[in-house]
Amino acid sequence: MRSLQLQAALSDFVEAAAECLQADVVAGAEVPFELEPRTRGRRSTGAALYCYRALTDEFIAERETALERLPSHARAASLLADYDGLDRYLASVGVDVARANTRTRVRAAIKALLGDVFAEQSDFDLSKIGQHPERLRAALERLEQSAFARTSEVTLVATLHGLTITSAELHLTKGLTIAQPDALEGLPEAVTARAGEDSSGHLIVVLAAEDDDVRDAVAQGREVLKDLLRALRLFGDGRVTLGALAWARVGTGAWGPLALGAGGRPHGMLVVTEDHEDELRAFCSLVSRRAPHGNEIAWALQRFELGCERESSYEALTDHLLALRALLEPEGPSSGRLAGRLAALCATPGQRPQLTARTVEALALERAVLRGTAVEHSGGQALAEEMADHLRALLRDVICGHLTADLVALADEIVLEPEAESGEEMLGDTCEPEEILDLFV
Repeated sequence: MRSLQLQAALSDFVEAAAECLQADVVAGAEVPFELEPRTRGRRSTGAALYCYRALTDEFIAERETALERLPSHARAASLLADYDGLDRYLASVGVDVARANTRTRVRAAIKALLGDVFAEQSDFDLSKIGQHPERLRAALERLEQSAFARTSEVTLVATLHGLTITSAELHLTKGLTIAQPDALEGLPEAVTARAGEDSSGHLIVVLAAEDDDVRDAVAQGREVLKDLLRALRLFGDGRVTLGALAWARVGTGAWGPLALGAGGRPHGMLVVTEDHEDELRAFCSLVSRRAPHGNEIAWALQRFELGCERESSYEALTDHLLALRALLEPEGPSSGRLAGRLAALCATPGQRPQLTARTVEALALERAVLRGTAVEHSGGQALAEEMADHLRALLRDVICGHLTADLVALADEIVLEPEAESGEEMLGDTCEPEEILDLFV
């Protein structure tokens, strides 16, 4: 798929670079030339002919620092750094930077692109360069086509609901991108058609994976999408969902439908601004690496996700209370310790009685839901969503390492401590997104 954002940024930079280079030419700078021999023919015995060839690459290279100071350079360089086909593009133009850092590779790619657009030009006035739009379009196509150089690459496209990003594209990691539907070209027709019909709006998730076995690549892709959905649900209070149907293709082949098995409707909206993009990247990486397996935390996380798939918050209430019981009430519901332990972890000392009472109300609501006598209303929905938020906060804090996995022992210790020593700040929900980056320092 073609990134319209990348194309626009590079087009703006090329135009700005042309103005900068032309200003030097007008000021008296000259593009150097070399004499290039050309023979008359294979059987010719006469003297060789010579022609002048502009050394445009050298002229541009001497002004690399000035070009990097252009306002449009930073945006173009940033998008190139995240471009999955960067290394393959450099290889296609004969640049060997296998051991170079990202900045060096981006510099080499920009140099190659400018050299492609302005090949053998001694004047950079765009109105005088014959077929400049065609030259620029061809150069950008050569760059973009490098992303499709691998015939074994499997690309998955899915729809994402309940999430809003302020950028056109959000690159989470190599091969994984969230984007606005109109930010990419080459999407499956079903996706673009649905984007035009869906008044509520949705985002696109694009995942590229390479494996000689297509089935293994698709299976790996499913797991990556599952990890992404889990991280998004833990990152904020929006109930983000994936569409039930995705699309897959191998290389540049035809798109085919792929059932993801996802369900549920989004509740609320998780908004990720440009300022929070780095935090989300770090959090997704952290959740992928630290997601628990084979213990009560893992079981509670699964129940949390099942609850997020339910059609209503009333249906999800039992899932979330079961998860809280697994974390905080191993003695069983008859012990009656869930409410007090949850309040100890998720409320300040002064707010614990209120949270204890709210948890007791949630348990009564659950019994009414099980009996079929509960009537859905805004107060009950708010109560069910409050329990879900406390569960999400505890799971997030444990995964982030802000809370120990033995939440029962921690809660009982807090209850036994004098108020002056227990602290005034909540332990639950302490892993705020802006703190996540600190885990990588």
